[in-house]
Amino acid sequence: MLFNSYAFLLLFLPVTLAACFWLARRRGPHAATLWLVFASLIKLEDGGPIFFAQDRVGLGGRPFDALKFRSMRPDAEALTGAIQATEHDPRVTRIGRFMRATAMDELPQLWNILRGDMSFVGPRALRPGEIEAGADGQLTRLEEVPGFEHRIKVRPGLTGLAQVYARRDVPRRQKFRYDRLYVDRRSWCLDLRLILLSFWISVLGTWEVRGRKY
Repeated sequence: MLFNSYAFLLLFLPVTLAACFWLARRRGPHAATLWLVFASLIKLEDGGPIFFAQDRVGLGGRPFDALKFRSMRPDAEALTGAIQATEHDPRVTRIGRFMRATAMDELPQLWNILRGDMSFVGPRALRPGEIEAGADGQLTRLEEVPGFEHRIKVRPGLTGLAQVYARRDVPRRQKFRYDRLYVDRRSWCLDLRLILLSFWISVLGTWEVRGRKY
């Protein structure tokens, strides 16, 4: 009975928070203005699309379309494919750098939470076929990295243990260890702590730093 209550809370928290954000966006003039400002700046910089939909891997490996504010050039992956952005990546736009530092580019993913594709807390939603360059220059599909199957036992999240605590430039296989730890030890208190820390990191604008984020 306790387990069922806890599972209900984990499901209820992200849905409730997402609904609150949705209502704020619909009725709060300041929140609506914020969305309008980002949309306008994205459009004015290069004339490209405002939103960017990406295929992501969800619960149990099920694919879904994740919605984001576009933070890179429209042709960012024309030559490289699905490769994670690096420090000072020339593909990132000027407004994109600010949005990525504050996680404002993730705001449209509240829709994914309402749809049940994502949760507020969980492993980062990875792209199908995403690759990582190792120290030796060898490219590896993330699906082949040990720990990938374990991390898709839960819904991906806007934030998570690896997103908050792991250095941004560490190899994925190390971040997967954080994901495994979260899957094995997730709790109501841990989720709340990660959500509060994530808000603080957004205020500091340090999501993109290579060291400690807060």
